Amino acid sequence: MAGISVADVKTLREKTGAGMMDAKKALTEAGGDIEAAVDALRAKGLATAQKKSSRTAAEGLVGVAVDGTKGVSVEVNSETDFVAKNEQFQDFVRSTTTAALGVDGDDVEALKAAAYPSGGTVGDKLTDNIATIGENQQVRRMKTVSVDNGVVVPYVHNAAADGLGKIGVLVALESEAGEDVLAPLGKQLAMHIAAAFPQALNADGLDADMLDRERSIAAEKAAESGKPENVQEKMVEGAVKKFAKENALLSQLFVMDNKTPIADVVAKAGKDAGSEIVLKDYVRFQLGEGIEKEESDFAAEVAAAVGG
Repeated sequence: MAGISVADVKTLREKTGAGMMDAKKALTEAGGDIEAAVDALRAKGLATAQKKSSRTAAEGLVGVAVDGTKGVSVEVNSETDFVAKNEQFQDFVRSTTTAALGVDGDDVEALKAAAYPSGGTVGDKLTDNIATIGENQQVRRMKTVSVDNGVVVPYVHNAAADGLGKIGVLVALESEAGEDVLAPLGKQLAMHIAAAFPQALNADGLDADMLDRERSIAAEKAAESGKPENVQEKMVEGAVKKFAKENALLSQLFVMDNKTPIADVVAKAGKDAGSEIVLKDYVRFQLGEGIEKEESDFAAEVAAAVGG
């Protein structure tokens, strides 16, 4: 396995769930390129559907807050889960999320420059926290949603404290309907979003590079079928449409019954309320998504777990 490290094989297995030999072979054939190896395994049906690994690269917390018809979610990272349970750190995330409600746009640097409730700026408090807690922390990202008339419903999955957890969701519903209708609907939709991990509100919002990657994987699978070229083209288009349907929120099947598209759930709620309801936007932040853990961090965790 010259040129292919044990760490790379482990990383590929964590990303795909593939067996050791399949992972080694895919990495060798891909020249050590992990992402290319992921695609190769998926094309051969040896990897699960594209999802972020349950193992996240960073610890910390996601905060959500709502003020009137505006909501915001903020992710703040720490080095260890121990710090995420620290009351000082939790207060910082909560206060920073509240401060983010007053920031225009989703600029983290603007958030750091915003006034902190107890004085100074968010950035000043972050520096103080690093010094007093003794562990590196960062304000990683933020996203706001709002409606002109309606509600923004917050939801935290497995909350660590009020408004704080590892998955934070916001649902923006535009409607003349009352909060007694919109709030419970928003809560159900938020729970769906937390579980179903949509990639965009609708198919048009899906990332073009993501769709190109799916098309490439589908084309490889179709080619291996040996079927006529015109049949292969239909197979590819069908696979891409299926991917888009499963990853766009409005076309996903509602997790509560696994048969009704979210768009229909919202439409029916509006019909029952006698007022149109529009699912305008949403936010889903999962702690650490998109960040890979360093090998040394993983090794340290294993050593600590076995007492080494």
